Amino acid sequence: MQRLTLTLALCALLPLATSASAQTPAGHDQHAPPSVHGHDAGQMMHAKSIMLGEQTVTGIKAMAHLNEVGAMMAQMGRKENYHFMVMFSDAATGAAVEQGTAAVKITPPKGGQVGTPIQLMGMGNHFGADIALPEHGEYRFQVGTKLADGTTRQFQFTYVVP
Repeated sequence: MQRLTLTLALCALLPLATSASAQTPAGHDQHAPPSVHGHDAGQMMHAKSIMLGEQTVTGIKAMAHLNEVGAMMAQMGRKENYHFMVMFSDAATGAAVEQGTAAVKITPPKGGQVGTPIQLMGMGNHFGADIALPEHGEYRFQVGTKLADGTTRQFQFTYVVP
């Protein structure tokens, strides 16, 4: 009887010991989000996301966002304070469009000089780049694309930096 009680007690405690060893910090490394172009993806996912809107041009829907990443970038000695991203999809089917090229031209507040095109890198489900929006006021984003179908398109978005 004592042997049976001891065996049952050990069987009951075994899952606890196994569970505790799996909970060590080293055990969670395999679950950590990967680095995205030098950024900690976990920090990127927790950045404040700002929806800029949606626009459909010639059968392609573009949905643009800004993520506030200024604090993280400052820690790395960088001046960029936003991550600009745009996702494309087929307007008829909703299927993601992830192949092609895209770039953005940014017009600063007060009708300033339009910036040179910034190449947007393909990042899985979106195209994106880190950008600096240092002034308060309305910025205009002109996104030019040549996606997998070979058609060139232009999309327009705006954002007011408070």
